[in-house]
Amino acid sequence: MKITKTILRSALLAGFLAAAPLRADGPIQDRGEAVEKAHFERDRATILAMAGDYKVRFDMQESTPWLKGYEPLERKISGGHESVRVIEDTGTKIVLQHLLVVGEEGNEMVIKHWRQDWEYEPSRILAYTGPDTWEWTKVPERLRNGRWSQTVYQVDDSPRYAGWGEWQDSQGIRRWRSNWTWRPLARRDAVRNPIYDRYAAINRHQLTPTGWIHWQDNTKMMADAESEDGLKSVVQEYVLNTYDKFSGYNVAAADGYWAATKDYWAAVRAEWDSVADTKGGIRIEEEAQTGTVISGRLLTIADEIRTGKTSQEGGIAEARQLIEHATTPRN
Repeated sequence: MKITKTILRSALLAGFLAAAPLRADGPIQDRGEAVEKAHFERDRATILAMAGDYKVRFDMQESTPWLKGYEPLERKISGGHESVRVIEDTGTKIVLQHLLVVGEEGNEMVIKHWRQDWEYEPSRILAYTGPDTWEWTKVPERLRNGRWSQTVYQVDDSPRYAGWGEWQDSQGIRRWRSNWTWRPLARRDAVRNPIYDRYAAINRHQLTPTGWIHWQDNTKMMADAESEDGLKSVVQEYVLNTYDKFSGYNVAAADGYWAATKDYWAAVRAEWDSVADTKGGIRIEEEAQTGTVISGRLLTIADEIRTGKTSQEGGIAEARQLIEHATTPRN
């Protein structure tokens, strides 16, 4: 029987409501003003410590199949050089922008990579809730104390996933672990036309003596109209992204790109924020190769501003129009 896109979406949303855990551990009891302040300042220092210049290794491995007959894909390892910059710090909100530097020496290219926003004791997060859809999700009030949300954005500053959790010390290691989060497919999977169409994931960040690691525990899932919650687990995936401090690449290229385009990208971020507020979230079509359908053009505009082909004012105006016209209101 052919399952239409509408049926798949309905099954997906039903599954989200039934299957997604709402919290990571119980409430953190009030520890007194002095202790709370000390935890807050240490949390801030830990997040800010992720900024810097790095050699990065991306290690992705499908492991345990949960669906009979499914053969896990071969392990995939890649890497590169990445500069992480603090582009906003209000005290309770820290924004880190990743800039990937690729290519041969003397002929490097900078790719605006992912972005991570950290917010202290947020009342809501912009969470992925289904195909092409991100919605404002309330963080339960009793679970806000002492916790930080992390919202990850794609290369064009559209949202990708969000969660919240507590920075903790255990066995001498500083760790942050998210609640369960839903995520759309990464391009590494989307281009392969897999049977799964989303991830249920736990996200971890940990400082190391040489930098930090980003560890993802992903359950790859598919819609299944016959399952009680409308979902079926396909395979487990473990992703370990390792950031080791390293400046032996063209760091100036990353900083030069950002200096030339940061005002444009600030306007793009503001437009996404405005759309999310006025339309009750973000709904925009995505494609396997590029992410959102306007991602390629938004990135090209930045390059045109950097090279002088397009004025900053003209580029910002076009970007705002693209975002407004490509997004639709939430019901």
